[in-house]
Amino acid sequence: MQRFERKVALVTGAASGLGAAAVRRLHAEGAIVVITDLARERGEALAAELGARAAFALLDVTQEAAWIEVLDAVVAKHGRLDVLVNNAGVGVVGDVESTTLEQWRFVHAVNTEGTFLGCKHAIRVMKERGGGAIVNLSSVAGIIGAPNLAAYCSSKGGVRTFTKSVAMHCARKGYGIRVNSVHPSFIDTPMVDAMVEHTADPARSKANLAKPIPLGKLGEPEDVAAAVAYLASDDAKFVTGTELLVDGGLLAS
Repeated sequence: MQRFERKVALVTGAASGLGAAAVRRLHAEGAIVVITDLARERGEALAAELGARAAFALLDVTQEAAWIEVLDAVVAKHGRLDVLVNNAGVGVVGDVESTTLEQWRFVHAVNTEGTFLGCKHAIRVMKERGGGAIVNLSSVAGIIGAPNLAAYCSSKGGVRTFTKSVAMHCARKGYGIRVNSVHPSFIDTPMVDAMVEHTADPARSKANLAKPIPLGKLGEPEDVAAAVAYLASDDAKFVTGTELLVDGGLLAS
């Protein structure tokens, strides 16, 4: 199925993990994909692997000037932007007492401010061309609290409600832009590996993350990519302001 034929999609944090999976899925379904990240080598390697209809652009999502430059270049080259996936994200393990202000600001700068800037400037270029779809990556940690992820929970909770605000704004303005969020539980990605690498037994710590999940395992990046592709596609043309859980039943338990 070529749901994204002749459509242009930009994915942030796309050199690895969930972002790379989303890029592969959108590309496989016909999209022209712009892979953005600070990891130039990995991003360029992914673009080279995919070949036609894929390109890499260096993007620091916390910098407004960088967003303007990259999106203007996409429109100049392709004439449009149809899909934005705000995937770039970071996490710091720490409760409210141990998290430093520096860590707090870093997490929010990437996860929340980066998503704000992406939405703001994607809307700027999308509304001039009749619409588009924005998918923001939040988390189950944006809905429920994890005691050792204070900054991450706060940032992803912000993405959750910000998404709804943006969706209602675009709907009421008649822009034809749909905005939705995806909320994974723990997914088997480099971010999860980084979370457990300093524990006494990383393999056991990783296995323990799956225990509360009713389906009994960690999710795979492709599970999230499928949800992103659905929300970005015309199959979801009557879906905006929603939050799609990809959590193995965690929040239903």
